[in-house]
Parts: sequence; C-alpha cells; structure tokens
Amino acid sequence: MSSFLSYKLLIPLVFLASGLYVHFRGQVRHRIGRQLSDHSTFLAPLNVLMYWFSSVPSKPYIDVKQFPELQVLEQNWQTIRDEGLALFDEGHIKAAAGYTDIGFNSFFRTGWKRFYLNWYGDFLPSAKGLCPKTTDLLAGIPSVRAAMFAILPPGSTLVRHRDPFAGSLRYHLGLRVPQDAPSCRIFVDGQSYYWKDGEAVMFDETYIHYAENLTDETRLILFCDIERPLNNPIARWINREIGWRMIKAAATQNEEGEPIGGLNKAFAQVYKIRVLGKRLKAWNKPSYYLVKWAIFGGLFYWLFF
Repeated sequence: MSSFLSYKLLIPLVFLASGLYVHFRGQVRHRIGRQLSDHSTFLAPLNVLMYWFSSVPSKPYIDVKQFPELQVLEQNWQTIRDEGLALFDEGHIKAAAGYTDIGFNSFFRTGWKRFYLNWYGDFLPSAKGLCPKTTDLLAGIPSVRAAMFAILPPGSTLVRHRDPFAGSLRYHLGLRVPQDAPSCRIFVDGQSYYWKDGEAVMFDETYIHYAENLTDETRLILFCDIERPLNNPIARWINREIGWRMIKAAATQNEEGEPIGGLNKAFAQVYKIRVLGKRLKAWNKPSYYLVKWAIFGGLFYWLFF
C-alpha cells in the first residue's frame, strides 16, 4: 500500500517539478494563475525531456545556419512568395470555418489568417493543387514537419503565449513585409526581431512570445515547424511516436472535405462549454474562477489520488 501511494505521489511531483522548470525558463513569464492552467504545464514532463536532450542551445533565437537543409527555402523565397501572394489575392489564406483549429483559434480574433501546406503528415490536397512549387520544395526537406502561409494584417497583435510542444522549433521566412519593418515584429522571451523579405529566422516557440503589426500593410510569411534535433535516440523516438501523433491530431482543413484531426473535432464540441464559461465570466468573475479551479482541482484529484 505504501509503495502504491509513493507511486501515486510521484506523478504529481514530476508534473510540479516540470511545470516549475517551464515557468522559470527564460526571462518572461505568465502570471502564476495563467501558468497553472496553460497547456505548457500539462505537457511539461514531455517538454522537459525535449529540452534536456536538445542538440541546439536553450535560448530564444536559434541560428538558422545550424539547419543547412533549409537554405533552399531562402534561395527560392521569391517563388514561394509568388504562390503565397496568389493565395492571398484569391482569398485562400483565411481563418478556420468554425471552431476547427484548436492551435490557433485565439489568433483569428485579431485578424491572423493561414493556409496550411502540411501538418505533421501529408500535404493537403488544396496545397498541392494551389502551390505546387512550394510543396515540392518543402517535400524535399524531411525536418519540416508542418508548414503554412500566415498573414498578420495592419494594426493587429497576437497575444502572449507559449506553444504547447517542445519537439519542434519555429521557422519564419519573410515573403512580403511592410516597408516600415521595425513596426512589424515578433518578441520571443522579450527579445524583438522584425521580419525582412527573403530572410529567415528560427526561434524556440515554447518561450513566451507575441507579435504585432503596427503598420498599415499586411505581413506575409512562410511559417514552419522544424524537428528539434535531439542527441538521444529514445528521446527522438518519444518525440516522433508520441509528440507528433498528439500534435497531428490537431490537423485541420483549408477547404471543405479535407480531413480534420480528432482534437479539432473534440474542440468544436468542447468550445460550446467554453462559450458558457465566457458568459459566466462576463456576469460574475469570482464565480467563473471558482468553477474553473474546482474543475481543475477535481481533475487533478481524480488523476493522481
């Protein structure tokens, strides 16, 4: 009995230690209340494993030169730009239809839009049909696990956030950047970078980051998830067999008829409860937080005790 209790206590202790590591990693942090309910806390044990065995430095920005296979994208940026602009002009770069994009749902509120090329699997049929040159380039780079065109419209900002999964790194390639470039930028762990046409940047998206476009022009980039290099074969297996399968479940569509992952199917239903929560919060914030933490507390007790 005592060994069973020790085992049951070990799991929450691992989550606590991992969550604290994630919270204090870097210079910029969420408020403790936000961090407790953030997805990065629930994935903290997996992410800490990725950090420990990472072959790249633990810092906000990573030198793109460490990924020579990506140079072909910069060398062909104008070709990629032309296909991206054609998509933009024809209205294909857009927000999700309904609540079917759990990973980026909050971004749509401020005008951010995307067109998926692939998402931890095969290229979407619409992507192969509408931008064949870009998909061909990406298909030749195995370390690219996901890719999309993304726009940030004039005057918009993206909220401060961490991405949930540390098994990848984020790559941005500037395609059409506002002329007043310093006013269109991203902050990663408090350090700013402004996009430039034909220039790539790599960063660790599990540091807190946000973006803003304070100009009157639209920003267009190629946005990719790149496999994080790991120096341990077991960690690589966990990343690919567990992490990628989980993230792949967040796949969504550009056009009606393309497949939607299980997480997004569930999200469309769960969001109905979220709407009720928003109404409760608007009516009475103390009641909202009481219910929220009662649910989290109940789940924690059910899982670990």
